[in-house]
Amino acid sequence: MPTAIVTLKEGEGRALKAGGPWIYDNEIASIDGAVADGDMVTVRDFRGRFLCQGFINRRSKLTVRVMSRDEGAVIDRDFLRRRVQNAWEYRKRTVDTAACRLIFGEADFLPGLVVDKFADVLVVQSLALGIDRMRSTILELLKETLAADGVPIRGVYERSDAAVREREGLPRVKGFLGPAFDTKVEIVENGVRYLVDVAEGQKTGFFLDQKYNRRAIRPLCPGAKVLDCFTHTGSFALNAAQAGAKSVLAVDASEPAVAQARENAALNGLTDRVQFQCADVFQFLPALIQKKESFDLVILDPPAFAKSRGSVKNAVKGYKEINLRALQLVRDGGYLATCSCSHFVDAALLAQTVRQAANNVRVRLRQVEFRTQAPDHPILLGAEDSDYLKFFIFQVCREH
Repeated sequence: MPTAIVTLKEGEGRALKAGGPWIYDNEIASIDGAVADGDMVTVRDFRGRFLCQGFINRRSKLTVRVMSRDEGAVIDRDFLRRRVQNAWEYRKRTVDTAACRLIFGEADFLPGLVVDKFADVLVVQSLALGIDRMRSTILELLKETLAADGVPIRGVYERSDAAVREREGLPRVKGFLGPAFDTKVEIVENGVRYLVDVAEGQKTGFFLDQKYNRRAIRPLCPGAKVLDCFTHTGSFALNAAQAGAKSVLAVDASEPAVAQARENAALNGLTDRVQFQCADVFQFLPALIQKKESFDLVILDPPAFAKSRGSVKNAVKGYKEINLRALQLVRDGGYLATCSCSHFVDAALLAQTVRQAANNVRVRLRQVEFRTQAPDHPILLGAEDSDYLKFFIFQVCREH
């Protein structure tokens, strides 16, 4: 049980009481008792009432990350086993577990930890000091839990190489946790085969959060001419082609990503229908407009333009620019699939931005569908960072 007590200032802790997973440095009145960064502490309000247990790091603005709201909880191996078991049972009920996110940080009540499963390989990303100390135990428990269900794991790779680790006083690290294995791992998602590079791919190697959004575009694709922007390793493009698209042009600024996308297309026997091009989307779209190209479906899956509240204004300009250009390329009656993966740009702001772009190019939009991330990236109410992916499908109607 933690011995140190963190007491909040009067009037602070409102976000925590509303379900938030963190205590910020400016909310704290005092820290009483001997404690080292990474240790568990008890958090109380200014009247001394219990609020939560969590691990502390005074080097971080997120000074305490909540582990339990039960005053009597003991944060030991059995506690972590229950957390892991609950996470796995949830995935089994909600998603295809062949490739999925097993642990999604705060939304699985294991703050700062991400674990993705690609076939029989786990990729772990540890982003907080306290959870970093528990990482090995949690991975052992995960492997035990999966094995008990007949799901053996042959290897684990660490991708704790994100810059945010430095804010926690942690080094950026990557590499094998245990025996080495081929880091190009084949997965199947929505019937499409991919080679995932867990060592060199972005983040943990593949963006699992768009799994069912990729499936959602498939009914629009038979016989269609499709443009996929920010294709990364080709996931939307390959779903479109496999669903019957007549042709798919897919674009990304990263040559390694495009090379991997071409390999994935070959793996699925789709090289005859998908063309990949390495180019800057912001320059590529105006060039297509100049050539008077048009498409039945345009897909925009950009990286997060807004990585802080202060960058939202410039991010909105970027979202408006690409959506405006994309709308100019959609034929009358065609479709635009557009998204944002920044939690700082909420659904209302993204919709407003796309609507303004549509007004500028004199088209009307009919919303076909609105979606968020796949259920293996659960949205925890009160933890706003967990609600980040917004995905719209619109039909584009030109004014006559």
